[in-house]
Amino acid sequence: MPTSVTDPWSDLLACLELDGPGPVPGGGSGAAAAPSPAAVRLTGRNQRLTYHRLFGGQLLAQFVRAAGAACPGKAVKSLHALFPRAGRSDEPVRYEVERHHEGGTFATVAVTARQEPGVIATASVSLHAGEDGADRQSVPGVPAVPGAEHEVKLDLLPWETRSTADLDAAAAGPPEYELWMRTPAVGAELAPALAAYATDLTLIGTALRPLDGVSQSDAGTAFTSAVTSHSVWFHRPFRTDDWLLLRQHSPVLAHGRCFGRGDLLAADGSLVASYAQEALLRLKDHS
Repeated sequence: MPTSVTDPWSDLLACLELDGPGPVPGGGSGAAAAPSPAAVRLTGRNQRLTYHRLFGGQLLAQFVRAAGAACPGKAVKSLHALFPRAGRSDEPVRYEVERHHEGGTFATVAVTARQEPGVIATASVSLHAGEDGADRQSVPGVPAVPGAEHEVKLDLLPWETRSTADLDAAAAGPPEYELWMRTPAVGAELAPALAAYATDLTLIGTALRPLDGVSQSDAGTAFTSAVTSHSVWFHRPFRTDDWLLLRQHSPVLAHGRCFGRGDLLAADGSLVASYAQEALLRLKDHS
């Protein structure tokens, strides 16, 4: 049944269910299998948004799902994506997954996202089967989840979000941003894809915070932007229907580009993922 445009959460979940014939004959799996040039081909539908360009977070989430489909029994541990061309919302995305290596513990795949004009995004993805080992971390603790009075509305995140800072404020501030999020109840197997989706939304706005009179709400008027590369590393299993903190910082904006990085932490302080992004950011008449 078609998803209603008024139900963005169900719409996003539908985008995470990739369609396809499954493994191409000869693709195989496991350490002894010979990799095929294109082991898995899948198709992803697009979010029903009000503009014509694909949101990069959708592609990141679908990259996670495509890699997992190619290597069942392993979880994505890192994803490194490039976005050479803007995607179109009126055409499904075709994913080609090439298995470069799959052993008993680790696997490496390359995923190519295509539409009619050509390649719109590529990703190198590493996967890892769960295993025990030493467990430590060194990151600042997390504050308490802000109260409901700090709820914020981020159109592309169809779930609960809270923050004590305002990325739409015109006044200058530090290039830092903390956002709490919690999705509706959902299976843990979708957590990496949903988290990857969320990490793509607010790093450009974080880079703009030190600029007086400019905020992320001025996209298309005071500046133009486009994500060029994005990486995510997953450290521990987690759920998105528990509170998570996106803690991010943008250390540099130069030469028409900005760069930002962040950590994803559970409410108990566990570091569950980290991410980084570079984007084109061209300011218009800003001194």
